[in-house]
Amino acid sequence: MKKEKILIFTIFFFSLKLLSSEFKSIIKEVSIKKEASFVFVQENDTIYDYKLKQIVGLYEKEKYGEVLKRTLNLKDSIPENKIKLRFDINFLIAETYKITNKRDESLSFYKKALSLLSSLNTLDSKEISSYDLEFVKTYQRIGSSFQKLDLIDATKFYIDSAKYYFKKVENYTSLNDEVLDFKASTYNNLSGIYQKDSSFQEAEKYAYKALEIHKKRNNELSQATSLNNIGNIYLNQKRYEDSKNIYFEAIELIKNQKSSKAIEIKADLYFNLAWAMRNLEDVEAYDNLEKSYEFTDRIRNKSVQRMIESVTAEYNVNQVRKEEKTKRLIQEQRFWIVGGFGLLVILSLTFYVILYYQRKRTLALRLANIDYEQKQKIDAVKSESQTRVLNATIDGKETERKEIAETLHDNVSALLSSANLHLQASRKHFKGNIPIEIYKSEQIINEASEKIRDLSHTLVSSILLKFGLTFAVKDIVDKYSNSFLQIDADVDMLRRFDQKFEIKTFNIIQEILNNVLKHSKAKNAKVSIKENNGKLLISIIDDGIGFDKTKINLKDGLGINQIDARIRMMKGDFFIDSKKGLGTKVKIDLPIQEKETSISA
Repeated sequence: MKKEKILIFTIFFFSLKLLSSEFKSIIKEVSIKKEASFVFVQENDTIYDYKLKQIVGLYEKEKYGEVLKRTLNLKDSIPENKIKLRFDINFLIAETYKITNKRDESLSFYKKALSLLSSLNTLDSKEISSYDLEFVKTYQRIGSSFQKLDLIDATKFYIDSAKYYFKKVENYTSLNDEVLDFKASTYNNLSGIYQKDSSFQEAEKYAYKALEIHKKRNNELSQATSLNNIGNIYLNQKRYEDSKNIYFEAIELIKNQKSSKAIEIKADLYFNLAWAMRNLEDVEAYDNLEKSYEFTDRIRNKSVQRMIESVTAEYNVNQVRKEEKTKRLIQEQRFWIVGGFGLLVILSLTFYVILYYQRKRTLALRLANIDYEQKQKIDAVKSESQTRVLNATIDGKETERKEIAETLHDNVSALLSSANLHLQASRKHFKGNIPIEIYKSEQIINEASEKIRDLSHTLVSSILLKFGLTFAVKDIVDKYSNSFLQIDADVDMLRRFDQKFEIKTFNIIQEILNNVLKHSKAKNAKVSIKENNGKLLISIIDDGIGFDKTKINLKDGLGINQIDARIRMMKGDFFIDSKKGLGTKVKIDLPIQEKETSISA
């Protein structure tokens, strides 16, 4: 029972630890010494430089109220041409506001500092490069400010601004040590951003970039911290074996270091290692947990030891007063520890809930987009399938009509002609009157021949087959014209194309002219055909009643469905321009299919 309670507590504590670790990885920055933030001219100092040095001294003593009071009074009195000095003042104000958690004011003065740097564009490239550190640290600070604002309110897209300024730092090529420190800090920031968005591949990339800089700088503690961040990324991805190896690598790197910072990092590493090994069901997990507690206790013991030394020194002066003060301190510490732990739990749970719902919304959007894309693909496939089915039907009809026409023309018509010849030859066998049945048979055969010839021409124009599109179109225009509708033809003397292409094109023109006859109530119409750059350009215009395209689905009637399917399968373009009472204009562009030529060996 006792072991079960320990296990439950351990799992709960691990969960809080991981949440806290993830939260810290989002906002973590590589620590830069305060002194590195301010670089001042040492020679030819003016009264303004002297005042600024005094203010920096106050800043280092953490007298931030006095710092703000003096800097705000000083900044407006500095001459316009003292750009570097004005930059230092604005940057110091921004840093002070940042420390006092006034984020909006801090961001405003960082931007003013950046604006001053940008005004240096009148200098040559060498002079501007001397300000690389100022540019890099300002970009980094602005990006960090936006990142922290995003933690407070993620609905205002602060994170996009943060990325924008972090990318500017990333693009700097300077090898200055301080610039590299800021770049490492920026890479950790970017890693945290992408880890928050579950973009673990990007998070890992930037964590390794930070690690590479720490290796070049031979900073083992920073290397261990970066490796710990990488291990946490793997842990969030449930890559427990990879995270385990990374944690071991980091521990090995600083195993002989005894500083308080090293001990704190080791405690984190052993704690995270225990979590990874527990998920791997490794029996050493609890040993690593005990090491984590050992290092944590060591840190706590050092803190207590310093407190005792302070208490003893004070006790020698006033023992009674010290005892009362110590009791109060202990009570306050207990209060703040309990309150801090409770606040940490609340913040961790709140952050987890927010992250959970954010990921849930993101997943819902992704699923909705996937459904929409799948629906579009299905609709496209359906449309393509319908087009192919319709086109296959039309192809079948055309092939069947052509075969019937050829059979009637070549076979049946020939048989009737042969029968007529036999009847004419049989007349010679009658010396007197020729029986009336002979005359009637000849008349019937002639009438049947004419009907077969007309039917054959209706199925497939014999003029089209023999002479091509030019004559076939002129023939159908002449036949369709009447006392109510005058159709004109403006057709180039076209060469012969592939026979199937000619038949399909002729059927399209014929179908559109049928629509003109049946529905347009036009008095005049015109068919134009031109050949240009490998395309057949067809235009059919009428002055009929037209129609409202916004109220009529063109693909629901008038044969347009079949025409559109045919043109799409021929890889052509189909346009209709019509307005009610203003007639209709149809434009068709078809890629020409050339007539096949046989090559003899």
